[in-house]
Amino acid sequence: MKFQRQNLILKLIDENEIETQKELSDLLVKAGFDVTQATVSRDIKELRIVKVLGENQKYHYVAAASDGMNDFVARFRNIFRESVVNVDCAGNIVVIKTLTGVASAAGAAVDAMGVSNIVGSVAGDDTIFLLIRTPEKAAELCQDIKEMLK
Repeated sequence: MKFQRQNLILKLIDENEIETQKELSDLLVKAGFDVTQATVSRDIKELRIVKVLGENQKYHYVAAASDGMNDFVARFRNIFRESVVNVDCAGNIVVIKTLTGVASAAGAAVDAMGVSNIVGSVAGDDTIFLLIRTPEKAAELCQDIKEMLK
């Protein structure tokens, strides 16, 4: 859900001159996402969206230019996508199964993503355990990972 929402945000700011978080929230609600201002604010921060002065002399949102850290995180996300076989959750634990020998690289990718609800992670040879703050957040993260893998 999160990845779909964030992809839509990037598409919306690319296609429209969105000036406020309220405008962005309204467009997301119209697209079927139940969002709060806090969620939109977090997404803007995570996506490194900034405001620039447009031709109409008004500020609007755009995706920030890529920097070294973004490229680094993007590479880790690619490693993650290429190595994950399955993801499931039980209670507040998310279990990620990977190809043999790459769980630690995929675990490093998870750590690089900076997901705030992850308390800690342990990676073996082909399995990663993520301890999540609540069962609800674990289910949400599990679904987000599944969406990212599609």
